[in-house]
Order: sequence, then structure tokens, then C-alpha cells
Amino acid sequence: MSKHSSEADVAFIQALAELLNKNDLTELSVKREYGPDDRLDVKVSKQTQMIAAPAPVYAPAPAAMSAAPAAAAAAAASPEDPAQHPGAVTSPMVGTVYLAAEPGATPFVAVGATVSEGQTVLIIEAMKTMNHIPAPRAGTVKRILVADGNAVEYGAPLLIIE
Repeated sequence: MSKHSSEADVAFIQALAELLNKNDLTELSVKREYGPDDRLDVKVSKQTQMIAAPAPVYAPAPAAMSAAPAAAAAAAASPEDPAQHPGAVTSPMVGTVYLAAEPGATPFVAVGATVSEGQTVLIIEAMKTMNHIPAPRAGTVKRILVADGNAVEYGAPLLIIE
């Protein structure tokens, strides 16, 4: 702590706290040297509240059941996961998805549209680069799972082609 105590130090600490809040920081640390044996070390932090989600509980499948009834029971018990659908087109990168070449333009595809392999179905912008995402197979667009302008993660399902 500082041998040098003044109202300026209090004002300095208050300014650090304001910077912390204004810039949405969680911690700020500063060392101020006044002389060889006189310094002020300040660490300003705010506590963030983290909410933990309960861990999923998985039950082992009964050995006596065959695969077909187990799959039917799982489908009936929980909604279909689009990422597990065999016709799912997943995101090859993190970015922002666009369904048309530019705002107000006609979308690349719509539900019910027939697409050919390699046809652009949407664009993902990543690091200011527009990446055209091609259809991995020919077929009919059954579902579009993303909204124009939304962020997508790597591996997220974008649409389903059957």
C-alpha cells in the first residue's frame, strides 16, 4: 500500500471502478509508483454470477430391447435433433449466416425448393469474408433451421435436404 495517501488516490480508484463498469470488464489491476519505496497497488474487480445448469443424466439402454423399438421410443420421447438428421447440412465454420446474396434479394433456397449438388444454399460471413456454402447433395429443401443474419457455430445444423 502507499505511504502516499491523498484524495487523488481515492479519485483514481473511483475512476478505475467507473472504467470497469463502463467497459464491461470483470477485473482491473494497476500499480502506481510514487518513489522507490512508495507505490499504490490497486485491484478492482466485480463478482459475476454464474448459473450452473444441471448435468444431464443418461440411463443405459436395456439390453433386452432391439434397436428398432429403442429408436422409436427415443423419437417419441424427445423431439428430433436436426443435427442428427441424415440430410442435415451443418455449418463448416463460426460466423453470421445470410440466406440471400444481399439484403432484400431473393433467398438462395426456400422450403420445398429442389437443389443440385454444389449449388449455393446460403452464405456464412466469417472475418469479413463471405463463404458460399454449397449443397452437399441433390434433393429437396425440407427445413431451414437458421434465420437470416443470425450467428452460427461450427457444426450447427443449417438446413435439411432430403
